Amino acid sequence: MTPLIGISTYREDSAAWGPWRMPAALLPLGYPSLVQRAGGLAAMLPPGDPATASAVVARLDGVVIAGGPDIEPWRYGAEPHPRTGPPARQRDAWELALIAAALAADKPLLGICRGMQLLNVALGGTLVQHMEGHVGEGAGQFGAHPVTALPGTRYAGLVPGRFGVPSQHHQSVDRIGEGLTVSAVAADGTVEAVELAGHRWVVGVQWHPEMADDTRVMADFVRAAAG
Repeated sequence: MTPLIGISTYREDSAAWGPWRMPAALLPLGYPSLVQRAGGLAAMLPPGDPATASAVVARLDGVVIAGGPDIEPWRYGAEPHPRTGPPARQRDAWELALIAAALAADKPLLGICRGMQLLNVALGGTLVQHMEGHVGEGAGQFGAHPVTALPGTRYAGLVPGRFGVPSQHHQSVDRIGEGLTVSAVAADGTVEAVELAGHRWVVGVQWHPEMADDTRVMADFVRAAAG
């Protein structure tokens, strides 16, 4: 059967469309489109009660934690940097619960940008809160830069060698979370992909595959979810 993939969403308190302005759960179309192109069915997972995360994950074949705002620094024991964005507390709590549930149930899990950072935090890692001169400086501005896969990793088997990726972020992984392996880096050493051994399929990528015409990572994730 075609696997059902849940994708976490933004929560916006004042979104506008047509004559309407009201709270909304939002997700850039690139995410569900990439899941669909890779052979999966896409379902949106708006922020909800963390106590229901296990029940939600039980009905899914795989979970994608999407990109989005900065993670609240106290969650990894840090004081806020002046350039750290406003907190998204409900989303942080919801997505951390989704990650915990997916890991406990051994469901395939893919973290994209913020999603990779949150996976790292969930496993006890920390973040660099602001990177000067990062690619794509400014809201919504994507840039391309090369990423090098590290030999012997799952990621290297999917995206071997050196590959240009679309990216827009000002935070990055600092101390690696427990059990995670770095599987790709940028030229300046920024961690661009991680993976977790001992689980069916757990990968995080700092870059945005939904902004590229490249389904290699997502297709492997969907195959694992179908398994």
